[in-house]
Amino acid sequence: MRIALIGQAAFGADVLKGLLAKGHEVAGVFCPPDKGGKPDPLKAAALEHNLPVFQPRRMKDPEAYEQMVALQPDLAVLAFVTDIVPGRVLAVPKLGAICYHPSLLPKYRGASAINWAVINGETKTGLTIFWVDEGIDTGDILLQKEVEIGPQETTGELYFNKLYPLGVEAVIEAVELIAQGKAPRIPQDHSQATYDPPCDERVAGLDWSKPGRQVFNFIRGCDPQPGATTTFRGEKVKLYNPRFLEDLEHQLPAGEIIEVHPDLGVTVAVNGGAVRITRFRTQALGKVKAEEFIQALNPKPGERFGD
Repeated sequence: MRIALIGQAAFGADVLKGLLAKGHEVAGVFCPPDKGGKPDPLKAAALEHNLPVFQPRRMKDPEAYEQMVALQPDLAVLAFVTDIVPGRVLAVPKLGAICYHPSLLPKYRGASAINWAVINGETKTGLTIFWVDEGIDTGDILLQKEVEIGPQETTGELYFNKLYPLGVEAVIEAVELIAQGKAPRIPQDHSQATYDPPCDERVAGLDWSKPGRQVFNFIRGCDPQPGATTTFRGEKVKLYNPRFLEDLEHQLPAGEIIEVHPDLGVTVAVNGGAVRITRFRTQALGKVKAEEFIQALNPKPGERFGD
């Protein structure tokens, strides 16, 4: 079975290595154009194995279609794809195309599925390998894997510790099922579908007036990207690595600093508890640990974020 792999970054590279380790034939690799500096990890891995690499500016460009036709693949595998791959390109492989998505579809369709699951306080999520169709994450399900979301886990921790390694394994498992003729096509229940916008700077503003647990979930859900955004002394600051302290009783307004400790972080009042922030990003400092933030700005109890 000839496979065309479309993807990028370390995830795409690890999928490629896993497919080759299992003896699958990868006919060629599609990844984004070079941006200077080191090549994309997927490109580097493909070249290491002497595989053809194609880097069209966009997958909807005519050359991408022509390159896919020339490969004559049986299957296309999408492993971390942020570009829109048009139906014309995906129609070339004889067996169609499959894609990795980091949620239990049909819930959390869209580009920021992990972020929104954490922001919404979900305790479980997972991944789906699905057959690609013309919609956005709407295709039939091939397989799914479920994982727990830890009570303090950030989006980054959830992805890199769980959904990344399990996702690589799941893609390879799905390809083997297809090769054996055992891959199911389970229609999604579209009435249960949810879709959220990209979790980017347009939605990153932190609302301190919300219940404390929601504030905490928002900070960890935006960690590491785009970073929950608030202000301090009139300047924009992003918050990371929060810890929720529900046993800390106070009568302070949300956003007010309760305690400043170089080793522990900055403890901030929220409705129904407190959050301790251990990393910050400012324009002047960049992303720094709490100790550096405290040394540079000397925040004091009684000052407020969000003013």
